[in-house]
Amino acid sequence: MRPVSPDFHTFAGNNAMRYKTQHTPNLFTLCISAGIYAWLSVSCASMASPNGGPYDELPPRVISSTPRNGETLVTGRRIEILFDELIQIEQPSENVIITPPQQNMPEILAIGKRIRVELKDTLIPDVTYTIDFTNSVADNNEKNVLENFSFAFSTGENLDSLEVSGIVLNAANLEPMPNVMVGLHRDLADSAFTTTPFFRTSKTNDRGRFTIRNIAGGSYRLFALNDVNRDYMFDQPGEDIAFHDSIVTPTFELRMRQDTVWKDSLTIDTVHTVGYTHFMPDGVTLRLFREAFQRQYMLRPERTEKHLFTLNFNAPTDTLPSLALTDDPPRDDWYLVQRGENAASLRYWITDSTVYNRDTLHLQVSYLRSDSLNILRPQTDTVHLTMRRQAAPRSRRARADAPEAIQFLSMQISASGQMEVFDTLSVTFAEPVLPLDSSVFVLEEKQDTLWQPASFALRQDSVNFLKYYLMRPFDYDGQFRLTIDSTRIFSIYGKWNNAAQTAFQVKPKDSYGDLYLHIEGIDGASFVELLNSSDEPVRKVKVREGWAVFTSLKPDKYYARLIEDANDNNAWDTGNYAEQCQPEAVWYAPRFYEVPANFEIEEDWSPRSTPVERQKPLDITKNKPKDVTKKKRDYRQEGQQQSGSRSSNPFGGISF
Repeated sequence: MRPVSPDFHTFAGNNAMRYKTQHTPNLFTLCISAGIYAWLSVSCASMASPNGGPYDELPPRVISSTPRNGETLVTGRRIEILFDELIQIEQPSENVIITPPQQNMPEILAIGKRIRVELKDTLIPDVTYTIDFTNSVADNNEKNVLENFSFAFSTGENLDSLEVSGIVLNAANLEPMPNVMVGLHRDLADSAFTTTPFFRTSKTNDRGRFTIRNIAGGSYRLFALNDVNRDYMFDQPGEDIAFHDSIVTPTFELRMRQDTVWKDSLTIDTVHTVGYTHFMPDGVTLRLFREAFQRQYMLRPERTEKHLFTLNFNAPTDTLPSLALTDDPPRDDWYLVQRGENAASLRYWITDSTVYNRDTLHLQVSYLRSDSLNILRPQTDTVHLTMRRQAAPRSRRARADAPEAIQFLSMQISASGQMEVFDTLSVTFAEPVLPLDSSVFVLEEKQDTLWQPASFALRQDSVNFLKYYLMRPFDYDGQFRLTIDSTRIFSIYGKWNNAAQTAFQVKPKDSYGDLYLHIEGIDGASFVELLNSSDEPVRKVKVREGWAVFTSLKPDKYYARLIEDANDNNAWDTGNYAEQCQPEAVWYAPRFYEVPANFEIEEDWSPRSTPVERQKPLDITKNKPKDVTKKKRDYRQEGQQQSGSRSSNPFGGISF
């Protein structure tokens, strides 16, 4: 029966209402109306979208290929692979890895149900070629991924079949590193990594894991490389690298495993014992690092105030530049230099008024700059720093009427209200000040109801000379007051301070917890960092006699990271390939520590007892594993819901 059009429903509904208002219905009329209503309801229900059936959850399946997967004595450079459904390739230039590496970019296309790979390089005799599609192949409609799909053929009589697998981790924080190239060299010399492209390669997946397939027997060096310029070798200082200390010799052994066949989700049908080939090594861990080197050059300088300018560099510099005013005789007593917070900027405070009152400063800046070979060479640039003056008032009356406000020396006191017992009281000024002594600061502690003087030592920060520390240990639950009288502190530009006073109270002991970590199996210097939920360090202590002791911790959930401090400088140091120096080892506690207030927690931790790739807790891992196949929808249930939503309401008209 043909569905009734919406216009007919409107017509029937309107006439039924008109008939009801003009005539008294009888039994025959009611029966006819009920029949029409039922017929219309069935017609509307039949207009629901057809049920699509079960969702397609299967990835594409290979039907055939030319040449065959694993074929030998191949001479053609075109490979075609046929699938059982329409397919697509996600970013083939990035995700498809061809080994041996190709000098000329191959053509990789998805055409309907086919993949076509056209190699542009001449084939090498007696070599096994591998086309590793990783997880880039998926069906065209539902995006079901064909995981870890690879294709191999040989130009010789034998197909190499050995494998090496493992994981690449960030050396500093054990993050799994995705999309990093991993390669083998047959040349065992250290120089091969920097002068010769890889012999065989693969790429890590989103979990940082890799498998290099179709390897011939022999001995190899194993590397990881974030290949910035795609030349398959380490020739850029800014590239992230990893190298395995030992020679890798691929091998295999035959093993047995049990496969279970299920009758249903609860009942086992049969258990088969089957043999398989296990390739080794299969658990290599490579720690990826970047050497402590950056190209050095100067960025655009800035003059934000008449007595202050900044020289910016792309990376921290160990050697300060030398400055010379082109209009003056050589001298260096006209400025003070301060390192910025990012250590790559230098702030210059001009102390000579005859210099900072100039509209434009003409400087010669001599510094070290990296040349094309990344060697630091002396460089001298001429810099012109212009300071724009503020517009003067428009009229003399405006100038006469404008009050001249006092510009006090600005300063910031670190403590106010409540203070942590482990914090340090500090005062930071907005500009350089004349020499200070401790008498300008009056620190008092409240004892009973009286304020009593509290002793402290005044110390200037070694890097930021605008910051001063009032050094003293603070008692739990202590109440303190800091007073600074006006005109006690003067800047080098003649400003003076306004009066200031702040009071603060140190938190009581029972608001903190203590954590004692007993470290097992680590020899030599090391330190432990406590981390927050963002994997950021909040406290750091040295390991002493096998213990890392954290006292006066805020109640919270903490994670722990241990660094084997080979040079005992209390910092993590990266590696250096030329010196065959690995980065300092990092270990994570595979769990968190809940530290409540007024509690002491004591835990044992053996960093080497858990495989390094399973140490970092997933809660603070940023490169979390991704689901390759998306969550499926149930079209049958959706169809039922859709049909239900289109059901008729006998008292409110018919819905569509």
